[in-house]
Amino acid sequence: MKAIVYREYGSTDVLRYEDIEKPVPSAEEVLIRVHAASVNPLDAHLMHGVPAFLRPLVGMKKEKVHRPGVDVAGEVESVGASVTHFKPGDAVFGSCKGAFAEYGCASETKLVRKPENITYEQAASAPLAAYTALQGLRDKAQLQPGQRVLVNGAAGGVGTFAVQVGKWLGAEVTAVCSTRNLDMVRSIGADRVIDYTRENFTKTGQRYDVIFDLVANHSLTACRRVLAPNGTYVGAGVLGLSKLAIPVRLMAAPVLSRFGTKKFFMLLAKFNDQDLATIRDLMANGRVRPVIERCYKLTEAADAIRHLQTGHARGKIIIKVI
Repeated sequence: MKAIVYREYGSTDVLRYEDIEKPVPSAEEVLIRVHAASVNPLDAHLMHGVPAFLRPLVGMKKEKVHRPGVDVAGEVESVGASVTHFKPGDAVFGSCKGAFAEYGCASETKLVRKPENITYEQAASAPLAAYTALQGLRDKAQLQPGQRVLVNGAAGGVGTFAVQVGKWLGAEVTAVCSTRNLDMVRSIGADRVIDYTRENFTKTGQRYDVIFDLVANHSLTACRRVLAPNGTYVGAGVLGLSKLAIPVRLMAAPVLSRFGTKKFFMLLAKFNDQDLATIRDLMANGRVRPVIERCYKLTEAADAIRHLQTGHARGKIIIKVI
């Protein structure tokens, strides 16, 4: 089968489009014929080897051949002997190692059935980005109806889901993005938008119950000033910082939480089957609409990652295999 692989850490130049052996599912796994996969910042960071001290947190192993891609949508080709929830022909989506390929294996516990009213591309866009938004706002921030939440980086992959999850949770959502994305974030439910090229949200005097920070372009001290007295800051853009800034931010958050009533958390989302089911239902019911900027061919995976790395991608970037 055709797949994207790399054998050393580095830039997108290390990626190769090659013929490799088709995977065989274990007893608990499902073999998926991949229709679509999505590109996440995590793919680029793993390709670069991420800061070495974070490798255990993201499950990096010393493999000779690495295969990028963690979000997948496709059709069940075959199932392992112990699989009970799926059968060949089922349309599914979820988390899969090595999704930038014609086929991939995933545990049946990391997949759900794809709703008929959602395309494979839309389904593939959701898992990591959507449950980052869900875990950040619902679980870490414990966002409540009527509260005010600011999403910094609202036009990106996680941000577009966060705006909609915030509205689903009953909050008043302020979205921070660039000029070209103002109308788009309004269209997905933002109550108020801030153009970061013209206005600094940390200097407006407005207070927020929750700040969901996906770009980490302001200091924690600056964000602290615009939090409500019992407000919560959740940062999920830490991997985008420099190697020196990452440990500083990770250590500063719990220190700041010890002083006063404002809380600071850094989030590294984890797969959760119940969260994936929640995301499926939100998309099926129209409460959450994936935003997809562009689809690339499997042979163009390096271009897709480079586009994401510009920091100006709108919504999700998709690798369309079929």
